[in-house]
Amino acid sequence: MLLVVSPAKKLDFESPLATNKFSQPTLLEQSQLLINDCVKLTPDEIASLMKLSDKLAGLNAARFGEWSQPFTTENARQAVLSFNGDVYAGLDASSFSEQDFDFSQKHLRILSGLYGLLRPLDLMQAYRLEMGCKLANVRGDNLYQFWGEIITDELNKVLAEQSGNTLLNLASTEYFKSVKKKTLNANIITPAFKDWKNGQYKMISFYAKKARGLMARYIIQNQITDVEQVKNFDLAGYEYNESFSKGNDWVFTRKEVG
Repeated sequence: MLLVVSPAKKLDFESPLATNKFSQPTLLEQSQLLINDCVKLTPDEIASLMKLSDKLAGLNAARFGEWSQPFTTENARQAVLSFNGDVYAGLDASSFSEQDFDFSQKHLRILSGLYGLLRPLDLMQAYRLEMGCKLANVRGDNLYQFWGEIITDELNKVLAEQSGNTLLNLASTEYFKSVKKKTLNANIITPAFKDWKNGQYKMISFYAKKARGLMARYIIQNQITDVEQVKNFDLAGYEYNESFSKGNDWVFTRKEVG
């Protein structure tokens, strides 16, 4: 079973590292092509393209300018320890054991606008480039056109190395659109997380994002490879709701915030 998650806008390149293990991203040649376009952008163009403040636009212009290879532990950091958004609060990789990191390296992938597909221990340099960004590039007018079948091909390689063909989609709609479902050799399961509010179950963005990370953590720490066992997920008060689920769209609900 393979899990995919989205990256995060917030980054953490300062906290102590939970592991010294690292690997190199497999698609750096593609990333370099994007950087070649990004370094041509002025801060004002970045602000307009990404809808950022002048301060953040300046920061990201500097990041693009400083991006360089080779990646080392001096100029880069493991991806799963670099992202710092809601999903990663739930995942809490900083508390992983070495066994957790080893399992996640085989079974977890992070979709990325700049890096395409990252393993948890792949080194990355700081960036901000949303998958939905309409960046003109050598292959088209946006990142979906740039990545084309590349991300899907990489996922198929990973799936071919595993015993099962299940992909658990814990990514956002924006990022999972980069995966070509018609050519992905997998049975795709998409969990959703809903909380009780005002007399009904609703998807609340903050809680749903954190729950995606919690589910990934649950699978990694229990070394789950049989997708049916995912229905036993019970962190933070969530439980599988059979009546709300349909086909490969699995719904997990909770009455009170755990």
